[in-house]
Amino acid sequence: MNKVKMILDCDTGHDDAIALMLACGNLDIELLGVTCVAGNAGLQHTVPNTLHVVQHLNLPVKVYAGCDRPIVKEQVVADDVHGKSGLDGPVFEPLTISAEQEHAVNFIVRTIMESDGDVVLVPTGPLTNIAMAMRMEPRIVKKIRHISLMGGSLDLGNTTPAAEFNIYVDPEAADIVFRSGVEMNMMGLNLTNRVLATPQIIARMRNIGNKAGNLFADIMSFTLHSQAVNGLSAGPVHDVTAVAYLVAPQLFRMQQMHVEIDISHGPCYGRTVCDIYDRFHLPKNVNVGMDTDLEGFWNLVEQALRNLD
Repeated sequence: MNKVKMILDCDTGHDDAIALMLACGNLDIELLGVTCVAGNAGLQHTVPNTLHVVQHLNLPVKVYAGCDRPIVKEQVVADDVHGKSGLDGPVFEPLTISAEQEHAVNFIVRTIMESDGDVVLVPTGPLTNIAMAMRMEPRIVKKIRHISLMGGSLDLGNTTPAAEFNIYVDPEAADIVFRSGVEMNMMGLNLTNRVLATPQIIARMRNIGNKAGNLFADIMSFTLHSQAVNGLSAGPVHDVTAVAYLVAPQLFRMQQMHVEIDISHGPCYGRTVCDIYDRFHLPKNVNVGMDTDLEGFWNLVEQALRNLD
């Protein structure tokens, strides 16, 4: 099969870092670049976090700094979950590489406009960079092959009772992207909270015995307490599912439905309103992740880590 040509747009925290490792380690992906946005932490942290992972594993990919704030609302970060740096836990050597001079939004626009319509966008943070690219050059919309994003939820939120973090940080950006007409899939909390890096999974990856496996273990060990789900000592790897779907869609059960973003500034501000029962009778614009084959998923991650070193 032809390789998936991909831009990873991330706010590098713990699960974004693993998503980057999967994107670089899977032989069916051609990672064209990594663009960074403010989200889990400010841009002054998410860019160096990304560069640390790239440098530590000698990954052959360029990093671009993007938008440092949401389009409309005040900035929100997740330092209670990811720590002050956005990637607390692992210890990295001092940086000797830097981000590219080109702005991430310009890189996204240029890459898509120069493409044959075969570039996939994988946003694993707030959708600010993607929305700004669509606004700056509307012609990219028809040239984006697919968007595979982590965000939202079929059910409840994790930042407010209604809203998931990535969407809540910049609902107006999410609204632009969800109404764009681009074919997309959404990996939301209803699915990703099941994909947990337990102590057993962490030990399994460390036992690979290379730098990538050890980095996975160091990164996800931090989340055993900060991101525990339902009282379990385990951290979800939300963002990794958005990458995994592109190369192994057979591992996921999906359902097509109409999804829109609540931008009413009321108590449901930032909610992904998923019309699972087709009450609105509107076009089904999003393929929503419902379930996944956990054994197959972790086999995919392990093989990517083995390929990295």
